[in-house]
Parts: sequence; structure tokens; C-alpha cells
Amino acid sequence: MQPVDQATLTGIVQAATTYVFATMLEMELMPQAPYVQHVPPPPTEGVVSLIGLAGKWVGTGSVFCSAPFACQISSRMLMAEFPAVNDEVLDAVAEVTNMVLGNVKTGLEEHLGPMGLSIPTVVYGKNFTAKTAGDGDWNVFPFTYDGELIEVKIHLAPNRKPIERIRHGFSHPYSLQG
Repeated sequence: MQPVDQATLTGIVQAATTYVFATMLEMELMPQAPYVQHVPPPPTEGVVSLIGLAGKWVGTGSVFCSAPFACQISSRMLMAEFPAVNDEVLDAVAEVTNMVLGNVKTGLEEHLGPMGLSIPTVVYGKNFTAKTAGDGDWNVFPFTYDGELIEVKIHLAPNRKPIERIRHGFSHPYSLQG
């Protein structure tokens, strides 16, 4: 299978992200111009949530925003005030990431075949860098809302190991059963 072209990927990510934020959080995000990140980003601060993608294409998806915006997202989602990042804020960002990247995965499957998602991992702090172990570029899709920036990033590469069907009930190359 061929990779998804930039226009198709942009359409999938922007549609998934704006849909989740509009329907789940009543937030109208404004898509900004996407770009390709060729080198790891410099150290930053805020909240980043990462999800692994697996199938004939593998990679990582992430959602990044500032700590105040993570609190705002959580306040909208949980209908409570969050003046600072805590476990509930991190859980809410993980759930939003799961919804956004779950919708992206569904859109990608039409072009790349069946894919699986890992559970989200959320990191919060200052002066950190999130980097994937694989080589290649990240496609970055920035959005703004009321002066805040949120970025959805996707890194995909062909799977170097052939896989069999990964749907429940079908055989696959890895098993924990003896």
C-alpha cells in the first residue's frame, strides 16, 4: 500500500480534530497551515499525549497543548474547574487524544488497511522533548482556539515486519498462548 498523500492526511486529521472538539467540548478550533517537522522539536513545556498506531503502517500520533489549555479542555469535558494540571486533567487529555486519533485511525484505514491503537500515554512538565524511536518526519497539524495552540502530530512508516490479520478472532503472528 502506498502512503497517504499530504492533502488526504490533512483532510482526515482536520476533520477528526474539529469534529471531536466541536461535538464533545463545544470548542470551534481553527485549523492552521500544516507543516512537516524534519527534526525533533526543541525542549518545551505543556501536556503531550501519545498513541501508537499499528498495522501495515506503524507510527505514533500525538496531541500537544499548553498546561492552561489542557485545564480548559478538561473543564469543558468534565464540567468542573481545573486551575492546575492534575490527574483528572491528564486523564481528560488522554481521552480527547483517544477520540481524535481514533477518528484519524478510522479515516486512515480506508487507505492503509486495518490498524490498531495503543492506550494513550500523557506527559506533563517543563523542558521535555517527545521523540519517536523511528526515523522520519512528523506531519504537524496546528489548531487555535481563543489564542491557544493545540497541535496534532502524526508519524507513519511502512511496517517492516509482515503481519497477518489483526482483527479479533483471526490468527496473528504473536501469541501469549503456549
